[in-house]
Order: sequence, then C-alpha cells, then structure tokens
Amino acid sequence: MARRAGTLNLAAGAAAAGVGLLTLVPLAAVAWRAGGLPAPGPADWAVLRFTLWQAVLSATLSAGLAVPVARALARRRFAGRGLIITLLGAPFLLPVIVAVLGLVAIFGRAGLMNAGLSALGLPTVSVYGLGGVVLAHVFLNLPLATRLILQGWLSIPSERFRLAESLGMGPAEVRRFLEAPMLAAVMPGAWLAIFLVCLTSFAVALVLGGGPGATTLEVAIYQAFRFEFDLGRAAALALMQAALCLAAVTVAGRAASRPGPGAGLDRAGARVPAGGIWRRAVDTLAIGLATAFLLAPLAAVVVSGLPNVAGLPPAVWAAAGRSLAMALAATGLALALALPLALAAARAEGRGTGWGAIAMLPLAVSPMVVGTGLFLLLRGLAPPAVLALPVTVAVNAAMALPFAFHALLPAARALTADYGRLADSLGMAGLARLRLLTLPRLRRPLGFSAGIAAAFAMGDLGVVALFGDPDRATLPLQLYRLMGAYRMEAAAGAAVLLMALTLGLFWIFDRGGRADA
Repeated sequence: MARRAGTLNLAAGAAAAGVGLLTLVPLAAVAWRAGGLPAPGPADWAVLRFTLWQAVLSATLSAGLAVPVARALARRRFAGRGLIITLLGAPFLLPVIVAVLGLVAIFGRAGLMNAGLSALGLPTVSVYGLGGVVLAHVFLNLPLATRLILQGWLSIPSERFRLAESLGMGPAEVRRFLEAPMLAAVMPGAWLAIFLVCLTSFAVALVLGGGPGATTLEVAIYQAFRFEFDLGRAAALALMQAALCLAAVTVAGRAASRPGPGAGLDRAGARVPAGGIWRRAVDTLAIGLATAFLLAPLAAVVVSGLPNVAGLPPAVWAAAGRSLAMALAATGLALALALPLALAAARAEGRGTGWGAIAMLPLAVSPMVVGTGLFLLLRGLAPPAVLALPVTVAVNAAMALPFAFHALLPAARALTADYGRLADSLGMAGLARLRLLTLPRLRRPLGFSAGIAAAFAMGDLGVVALFGDPDRATLPLQLYRLMGAYRMEAAAGAAVLLMALTLGLFWIFDRGGRADA
C-alpha cells in the first residue's frame, strides 16, 4: 500500500510541477522581464469595468434564459427530446470563431435579421460592441446553463412530486417548496461558471468588440503584447485578471458546496408536473425559441460554407493538418496531467483539496501571458514562429486540464472506494495497476475528457494569434485571416471544415471511451 501511495504521489507531484511550469513560471518570467508593474491607468480601469460588466450581463442572461428552457425539457416528453438535449451541447464544443461567423450570418449587417428589418422598413441593428459580445456569450453558454439546471430538476426525487400531488399542492406550492430550493442550490454554481468563462473571453471580444470601448482584459493583454510589446502593462493586466478569476473560483467552490435536493428511491414515473394547456404552450415556445436561436447560426454556417469546402486553398488544408496534430498532442498532455492529479485527489479525499486547487490553477492565469512567458523562456532555442505550435500545444493542454480533472474526479473517487483496498491487498502498483485496473475502469471519463480537450484545442484562437506566421497557421487562425480579408466564401468553407473536425474529434474520443473494453 505504501508503495502504491508513493508511486501515485510521485506521479501527481510530477503533474503538479508540470502545471506550475506551464502557469506560474511563465507569469513570473513576464513580470521579471517587464522590470516592474506600472500603476493601472484610466484605459486599464475602463477595460476592467467592461470585462466585469459584459461577464455579469452574459452570465445573468445565460442562466436566466436557461431556467424556462430547462423547466420545459424536464416537464415534457416528446419525440426528439433526447436529440435536442444532445444538440444543446454542440455550441459549447463549437470553436468560438465558427460561432461568431454563424452569428454574423444571422445578426450581422448583411445577415438574415437585418435583411428582414430592412424589408419591413425598420432600422437595422449592429452585432458589434457590447451587444454583440453578450449575444455571442449567451449563444455559447446558454446550452451549458440549460444542461446544468436540467440536471438539477431531474435530481429532485420523483417521490417529492408524488407527495406534493397527494397533499394537493398547486403549481405555486411546487415552485416554492421543491423547485425554488433546487434553483437556489444550482443557479449560483451555473452563474459563476459562465461568469468565469466570459471573464477570460478573447476570440469573441476580438472579433465582435468593435473598438477600444468594448475590450476585455484578455484582448487588452493581446494588444499590449502584439502591438505595443509593453510587457509591464500586460503583466499588470494579467495580475488583475488572475485576481478576478481566483475570486470567482473561490466563490464558485463555496456555492458548489450547498446541499442538493436529497436522495430518493430512483423510481421512474412521476416527474415534474406537466400542467395544463397554457403551460404546455409556454414550454413549447421556450424550447422552440432556444432551439432556433442555437441551431440557426450553425445551419447558416453549414448552408453557406458546405459548397465551398472542396474549393478551399491548399493553405487551409495544411492548416487543418497542423490543427489536428496540435489537438492530438494537447489532448495527450492534458490527460497525462489530469489523470494522476484526479487519482491523487480521490485518494486524499477528506485530507485536503490541494490537488484540486492545482488542477484549477490554469483558469486563473491568462493564456496570452502563459504563451508569452514560455516564449521569453525559450526564445534562445528557436525563433518565435518555430515555437508557436509547441507553445500553443502546452497552453491548450493547461487550459483543458480543469475540465478533464473534474470529468475524471467522480469516477476516480468511485474507483478508489470500490477497488482501492482490494488492489492494495493484491500488491497491484505502477504500470500493472494502471493497465489492469485504472484505465479500464476510467475508460468512459477518459474518452469524454479527451474529446473535450481535443475540441478545445482544435478551435483555439489564442497564443498562435500572437506569434504564428502564415506558413505555420492553424485552422482557426487561417479562418480569422480569411474573415479579415473579407473572403467570406472561403471563410465559410473553412468554418464548416473546422466545425466538422472539432465535432468529429469529440465524437471519436467520446465514443471510444463508451465502447466495450
């Protein structure tokens, strides 16, 4: 048993050291190279205010609009319900640059909505600025909020609804005594998760920000590096962002500790009361509007881009190959970091949460700062253009680590509780334990984690935008350049290719994890 604990702690310690090398060391390198941190100026405070305001608006609208959609999906049973719930996960996995292109096709100056408004003689709307940033964030995060809140509704034991019905409770009493406590436990965590994602937004604000008045901290850090090479200002902005993220992670951890609705007998049958015709109409409207809002931009991208895929220039196909190689490498590195940390956290349950804090560390550090710090540390080894892809792989692996860790942790806890003592008594340790016990029992969450990591890395437009050159561009960067050159037909074709590769990678890894061993 001691040998097993020692091996696991050694592997987890190596993973923790790797996380530190990928996050804290680059941050320190940037701060040291800057030679000091300047005091924030009026422009920096304006960026901070906009970042907070757009994150608050985005999280509030995403979580608020998700409540009627989740309630409708919990109350209704209809043909295609499972497919709709599955499709709700697509925007969360979708590359941000593809989502932005789809939103522009619907809500942009030449989009379908403005075309309809012009035909009716009404003034058109702009998708750029604060409104566009919030719209894109709601599009990307409404599915996540809906899935989280729907799980909360489905976690209420069916016996509670049977009891409410036998007591003669009406809809108002059900909302007060069953649904409101559940929402009070679920909503803070959902809101804070979306707030944290929007706090570090880059691609959305870069494309839809529309000017200095709609700039997030991540975009300001990018501009300080790319156009001014002001490392001091970039480091100061990065520390501001890190402080905000750490505060949000701390609050999210406390919100997640609130008790749930309690246990039941897992009986099928009575679920959320369906209500009458009026509630059926409201639920139908909520599901219909949410589905149209989420699927229309994706359909617009597919319809406009599919005929142009075959005619894409060779540079786009080469970029797709580089993106695939980068995504696979980042996925392998992310799992190599997440698995030992999850196993160590499961074994140390009740004796501290240090492993979990290490796994969450990349959320608090700007990817731009991490990438620039790694360039500063490695610039004597090769030119920046040569280092662009390896550094991007490392940064993407670090950014996927928190998601992979939390996907693996519940299964790792169950593995330790069910088989840990037996494996220790049999003397299983090292590679034998990994091959015969750990990997087969964690195959499903490993496949899901790999799919998430690959999808995120495939669609990333971050560090490579700083230092990548045309000869080594990834597919998202190539797509961004096509949009900037107003080659919208080629951009639409590249968007379809990127979307197909991203969702295909996720499906392959997730399906492989669910296949029988």
